[in-house]
Amino acid sequence: MKSRLLLSAAMLAFPIAAMAAEAESDDSRTIIVTGKADGYLAENSVTATKTDTPLLDVPQSISVVTRERLDDQAPRSMADVLRYVPGTTIGQGEGNRDQITLRGQNTTADFFIDGVRDDVQYYRGLYNIERVEILKGPFALIFGRGGSGGIINRVQKTPSADALAIGGTASVNSFGAWDVSADINAPVSGNASLRLNANYESLDSHRDFFDGERYAINPYFAVDLGRWNLGLSYEYVNDDRVTDRGVPSIATVAGQPNRPITGYRDTFFGTPGVNRAGLEAHIVKARLDGELAENLNWSTTLLYGDYDKYYTNVFANGAATGQSGTVALSSYTDPTTRENFIAQSNLVWDVNFGSIGNKILLGLEYGDQDSTNQRRNGTLSSSTLNLANIVYPTVRFGALARNTESDVQFFSAYAQDQISFGAHVDLVVGLRYDRFKIKGTDLIGTPRPFARTDEKVSPRIGLILKPRDYISVYGSYSKSFLPRSGDQFLTMSATQQNLAPESFTNYEVGAKWDIRPDLNATLALFQLDRTNATTPDPNNVTATINVGATRTKGAELVLTGRITSNWQVSGGYTYQDAHLRGNGFVRSAQVPKHQFALWNRYDFNSNVGAGIGVIHQSSQFATIRTSATTTRLPAFTRVDAALFFKANERIELQVNVENLLDETYFSDAHNNNNITPGAPINARFTARVKF
Repeated sequence: MKSRLLLSAAMLAFPIAAMAAEAESDDSRTIIVTGKADGYLAENSVTATKTDTPLLDVPQSISVVTRERLDDQAPRSMADVLRYVPGTTIGQGEGNRDQITLRGQNTTADFFIDGVRDDVQYYRGLYNIERVEILKGPFALIFGRGGSGGIINRVQKTPSADALAIGGTASVNSFGAWDVSADINAPVSGNASLRLNANYESLDSHRDFFDGERYAINPYFAVDLGRWNLGLSYEYVNDDRVTDRGVPSIATVAGQPNRPITGYRDTFFGTPGVNRAGLEAHIVKARLDGELAENLNWSTTLLYGDYDKYYTNVFANGAATGQSGTVALSSYTDPTTRENFIAQSNLVWDVNFGSIGNKILLGLEYGDQDSTNQRRNGTLSSSTLNLANIVYPTVRFGALARNTESDVQFFSAYAQDQISFGAHVDLVVGLRYDRFKIKGTDLIGTPRPFARTDEKVSPRIGLILKPRDYISVYGSYSKSFLPRSGDQFLTMSATQQNLAPESFTNYEVGAKWDIRPDLNATLALFQLDRTNATTPDPNNVTATINVGATRTKGAELVLTGRITSNWQVSGGYTYQDAHLRGNGFVRSAQVPKHQFALWNRYDFNSNVGAGIGVIHQSSQFATIRTSATTTRLPAFTRVDAALFFKANERIELQVNVENLLDETYFSDAHNNNNITPGAPINARFTARVKF
């Protein structure tokens, strides 16, 4: 802790000293800037470059889900948000966490909050979020290690000193789930303000025995010190819910892929009262940013997080032997604690060398992450579930099967230059050095220490050609890596200690076209190569297997903005081909070849509007296909709809209908026999008030 405090003081000392010399006052009343947007269309982002850059000038595919779109679609989870983002596949996450696949790479850890790592396995809320940014392709230069298909960055709502604003939202759906939230922005003085966001959710669904609750509160204080802004945020999250791992598969014709079992959409394949997941988290974030001198800006962010989580599962551990046959069951309980301390500091210098413009980024990042994890396997009163006469087994948890503690320390230094050769040619170049050190102990039996240190340099280069000020054509190359400790640092075998990190190389070309200031189209062609690749073992929930080298090739077309002044759209199409290099039979898990998602809002007048959305996914394999019987999730098309009514300037009402045509489908999976049935038609009524 002493070293953390010293580091924090060092990273804050320089800008605080410079603050004393500043006396000028900024005209802006916004304390901390989070990006510009017009309806569904975002104009810029700091995610892809760590500098405030127009999306037209970013040589990479990036999707932004704005606050207005979040409100219109009324999602209640990150999974709900990402279903409408092209090229993103949702994973089940064993019913206890967010899990996604981007460009063929599955991850539970490539999540960030305001550009700072947020890698614990849990469900992230949306109540205090201004926008969600999805960056695709390797990202080590900006964010360091990771699963490297991309990252999800949540941008937090920030205080403003403009005026007192009070907002509230309440909703209820046809399954009985409901929630209430509050958003209060209060100026404290002429240059300080407080924003308070709070939320309570009572959880329910169509699934038998499912329930839960989540509540969170996030006060955020910020002060404008002239050319400097200082912010301090604290978030408390408590989440308790049933752990639901869906339904198993069932064999089809011999030699053909298994399929998800049908006719059991609501049936619970666990033990009521035993399957449970809980999280308690305390997250403190401090940010200081401002001008050291003209065109020279400094920002420092410190994040401390304390997370205490457990989940207990009884789940299907094999395919059903028949439509009314039996299903093998297994069980375990898994508590985890994590303490994160991360410090990040960035210097941005806008300078011209003759006629060549430069936006130079220099950054440092340090992190210390302490984790403990245990696992106890369960003994069931019956190891099978009889579908003809369902009797849920009891379970008794035995001795520790896994008991590890680990400490990760990482240090990064990075440099990037966004070079403008006049109005028509930009070049983005950069390098990042990462030192990742893990040491821990496997405490089962005779304690076995494990340790490894990796030092990697990650390059990035992107070329942007702008034949017109509203069109850009780009090409990019980037690399990234993932240490052998994986996403969550749980353990490391003697064999893994001697293996090089997984490596990711991305090639991308594309074009971006601002058809109008309020309408944008993007086309991207990409290839992501992964070497030293590992994947979860389809036949062993606690193990991984080495698969060698994989390749994901694809194309993405996105359209966002206003077709007319009354009609907004956001959506696109993605084609992906993800397989083992040299062996096209071995296909990557949870990567449909074709994805289409389109959301529309049309306003009939200033008070009444309607929304319609379509999601289509072609079939996908639940796990990496290593045999002819690997479970395949069938293709599906889902239609959603909404109605909006603005009663007056203070009150807005809306109804969102999910799965309007009552499609029977399977939305996601964790492995061959943990598959989530899509929800039947259901409606959510939402009321918003503001003062």
